[in-house]
Amino acid sequence: MKIGLYFGTFNPIHVGHLVIANYMAEYKDLDQVWLVVTPQNPLKIKHSLLADYHRLALVNEAIKDNPKLQSSDIEFKLQQPNYTATTLAYLKDKYPKNTFSLIMGEDNLRTFHKWYNYERLLENYTFYVYPRVLTEQEELETHNLSQTFDNKLNQHPNVIICEDAPVMKVSSSFIRKAIRDKKDVRYLLTEPVCKYIEEMNFYR
Repeated sequence: MKIGLYFGTFNPIHVGHLVIANYMAEYKDLDQVWLVVTPQNPLKIKHSLLADYHRLALVNEAIKDNPKLQSSDIEFKLQQPNYTATTLAYLKDKYPKNTFSLIMGEDNLRTFHKWYNYERLLENYTFYVYPRVLTEQEELETHNLSQTFDNKLNQHPNVIICEDAPVMKVSSSFIRKAIRDKKDVRYLLTEPVCKYIEEMNFYR
């Protein structure tokens, strides 16, 4: 099977994530998209994250009716902090018959030179890159890391720029703040995810 790996903290998973995941599963040469819930991103602070199993549960609630989308807790089993290169090596060993590709936003491509073993990843994997309209907070978070962004990555033969992918200017951090501020976020989350968050009193 051809598997697209969509990594994220999904804190929480929202409609923007799902639109991209479904687009990749439907319009690209992939049999499935796995939403890989990351327990810790080396480039992010962890204190704002929900417990790993809660974020995995939210993903499962969001995609349970779509057989082309699957959740993965593969990184929960790996030593932390973990790197994508380590995860891919583990997946290749565990699922030798599958071919894995990576799905990322163009903001991650801007900072890709900061990734562990990024050159080897480029040589061995296909990258499906979707456009991102960054929120103000995300612009601040990625500004320093992107100072040396090399546009040549856009031209790499293993990088597929998905210019027609639908994008939404919404972020998990915006949703968390909206919940804290007691705003209505029902249209930014699927109904099961919204219900789970309300029942568990998350992000308040």
